[in-house]
Amino acid sequence: MASPTVKPVLRTDYQRSVAEYWNKEKDPVNIKLGEVDGLYHHHYGLGQYDPAVLEAPAEVRDQVMIAEMHRLETAQAEVLLDAFGDVPVGGHLMDGGSGRGGTSFMANARFGARIDGVSISEEQVAFANNQAVERGVADQVRFHFKNMLDTGFETGSFNGIWTNETTMYVDLQQLYGEFARLIAPGGRYVCITGCSNDLTGLRSRAVSQIDQHYICNIHPRSEYFRALADNGFVPISVVDLTPDTIPYWELRAQSSVATGVEEPFLTAYKEGSFHYLLIVADRI
Repeated sequence: MASPTVKPVLRTDYQRSVAEYWNKEKDPVNIKLGEVDGLYHHHYGLGQYDPAVLEAPAEVRDQVMIAEMHRLETAQAEVLLDAFGDVPVGGHLMDGGSGRGGTSFMANARFGARIDGVSISEEQVAFANNQAVERGVADQVRFHFKNMLDTGFETGSFNGIWTNETTMYVDLQQLYGEFARLIAPGGRYVCITGCSNDLTGLRSRAVSQIDQHYICNIHPRSEYFRALADNGFVPISVVDLTPDTIPYWELRAQSSVATGVEEPFLTAYKEGSFHYLLIVADRI
């Protein structure tokens, strides 16, 4: 009898290009911030920054600015995890596009849940699994070289799933079809994402510059709600986080780890062509 065909993780030229980008990524804006306390994030920040950091002595100013940026990105992860409400101890959550693992470790510490992170970057999966060993939680937090459009995990095996600034790399109908399969009825999906304004975003030069910088394809806001509804998810909360993320970008633009994408983000947010949303939806 023929053995079952094993599907490759990377199935398109685009997926291979995204994986190559993140396998090679060693951006100080991610590495230096993670070195502050060992939580390595790959997302942006929320909340007002302390203006005193800009007045710090020159010899320590960069250090305190990086620490403040890291505080804001950790605060963003807290907002995402708050949206899950009560997760049963011993529950099971998935991090879709898990990066170097920061939010997964926070979720495990908060909820006592088992966490499976998935990513198409083998380098970041290896980094995150090493972090799990160093933290002594490798039996509870695991990271996998998998495609979140087709994970191979058991149907209905998760209490909840989150994506944190990763949905712009995938087709939303495929993504939410897979998440509908994975999340048990009554479970929850939480998303933080940037999305374009349906009226003006597709014509925005700033949004196009963000796409080009990260080789992603930012979706219009309406596509999220259409794909969620088509796949059995009912949004229970939608929060526009745009005003809360602008201070992070203003601080980052003045830091040593600025990458050049700060101006397009600030322009897009302030002109209204781009939004930073928290979407919370239950699986019915």
